[in-house]
Amino acid sequence: MQYINDALKSKKLFLLDIDGTVSLDADWIDGALDFLNLVKKRGGKYVFITNNSTKGIEDYVEKYTKMGLKVDRSNFLTAGYVTAHFLKEHHEQDLLYVLGTKSFIRELKSFGLSVTETVPEEGPGNIKAAVVGFDSELTYQKVTDICRLLTAEDVKYYATNRDLACPVSFGFIPDCGAICGMIACAAGREPEYLGKPNPMMVTMAAEENGYRKEDILVIGDRLYTDIACGLNAGVDTLAVFTGEAKEEDLKTTEFPPEYYCGTIKELYDLLKCT
Repeated sequence: MQYINDALKSKKLFLLDIDGTVSLDADWIDGALDFLNLVKKRGGKYVFITNNSTKGIEDYVEKYTKMGLKVDRSNFLTAGYVTAHFLKEHHEQDLLYVLGTKSFIRELKSFGLSVTETVPEEGPGNIKAAVVGFDSELTYQKVTDICRLLTAEDVKYYATNRDLACPVSFGFIPDCGAICGMIACAAGREPEYLGKPNPMMVTMAAEENGYRKEDILVIGDRLYTDIACGLNAGVDTLAVFTGEAKEEDLKTTEFPPEYYCGTIKELYDLLKCT
């Protein structure tokens, strides 16, 4: 592991990716629960910052409560939540076409946004923007609809995250970035990504919890989203190798973390002794 120094030991706000960092599906990665309890015992705060938009914040609260962790809404920031805030600011009065799960659509509607899941045969009509999330309920009809919509150049195009693959118990499945790649092959357009590596999630976490940048550590398993997000936000980062990234990737990456370790358990074992 990269040397544990006093700066790392003094961190107070830990911003953790979920899939491949602390859990896979409904199972904790070894050491994750111990680490989270240690953070709380020391008077710190952990916030999960995930690009997975298949679930809303309430869904995550329910899931992790069932997994034995005491959490509330303040412990989560999702790409879906950040996207909803952005759309509320920039498209509050507009009709939005959304390709995403029912949970993601519910979250957008909870912000008072006007959402449709259909595109007229004759064109975009009143639709002003298209939004794509990580959609585990994807159908070919949805792909066809958004390709039809994106032929209209005046329709804005956003997506929650650029992750290509999402870690699961048996390996990986296509994530939002892969879905957008498929759409780009047909429609020739790329979205503006609002989740990691966009620094908005880190900025919101710092502001909502009242911490300075030097108090924050971003922990994740993906270099081009998790670590890049921390770097873009100007905070320290730590990579783990229980998801997509491997230690050999550090030799060539554009997004080198300040720290790295094999697993979250390794980080826990070192910090509990300090």
